[in-house]
Amino acid sequence: MVPFSGRAVSRPPVVPASPSQNRQGPGLPDGLHPMEPQGEKPAEADGVRVTPQLLKSRSGEFALESILLLKLRGLGLVDLGCLGECLGLEWLDLSGNALTQLGPLACLRQLAVLNVADNRLTGLEPLGACESLQSLNAAGNLLATPGQLQCLAGLPGLEYLRLRDPLARLSNPLCASPSYWAAVRELLPGLKVIDGERVSGRGSEFYQLCRDLDSSLRPGSSPGPGATEAQPWVEPGYWESWPTRSSSILEEACRQFEHALQECHDLDRQANDSLAQAERALSPAGTTSSFVF
Repeated sequence: MVPFSGRAVSRPPVVPASPSQNRQGPGLPDGLHPMEPQGEKPAEADGVRVTPQLLKSRSGEFALESILLLKLRGLGLVDLGCLGECLGLEWLDLSGNALTQLGPLACLRQLAVLNVADNRLTGLEPLGACESLQSLNAAGNLLATPGQLQCLAGLPGLEYLRLRDPLARLSNPLCASPSYWAAVRELLPGLKVIDGERVSGRGSEFYQLCRDLDSSLRPGSSPGPGATEAQPWVEPGYWESWPTRSSSILEEACRQFEHALQECHDLDRQANDSLAQAERALSPAGTTSSFVF
């Protein structure tokens, strides 16, 4: 046992850590820092980035080049990341995300069907390199002018374009213009279907007729000089109810039915009388009949 000397034990002075040491944390040698996001935007911090692991898990393929069909709907994507490495991709659904640009899609030369509805796109320029594109759904974005579709003019196979979806309540600012359809058709004459309605080829006349009728019935539209006032289809009073009339045939049928019913009652009474007489004739005197009618 060491005897207590009675002297105060001095402690070494506490040296405050430098800001760099506080940031490093204990156990990290000089020059090494914890991994911090560099240049990350606030919108991207809360969003999802496309990674090889995500693509493989969603498609079930081991190689990105082998993916032909990919559905990435409603995942909160803000960055397409390595999606451009899926060089064999033919069908892609990116709807319901928070995308603002489609840069990586410029590498997808085999892409034929693309759905980017319900995003935040202000341009479609990267799609100008998708030479195999046939169908594009871009409803529910921020496309403001028909000029933003100029990048699609060089796609020979593009036949189906949707910029507005009334059922899903998705549209673009450019769709509010009265000349929207005419501008899109002039810019992209190869289109066969716009917003689900055929504009060329078989059946286009029917849709054109429907559009003409809609425009003529729109409030504020004035009828042409040769328009005539609508006429009723039937004469006045056609739908009024006719007064009730007594039917001699119905009365005669009721009378005959009552007569037949009375005859049935008479026959029933006669049958009961005959059975009672037969019972009395067959039963010995003084015995009670076992038959009850």
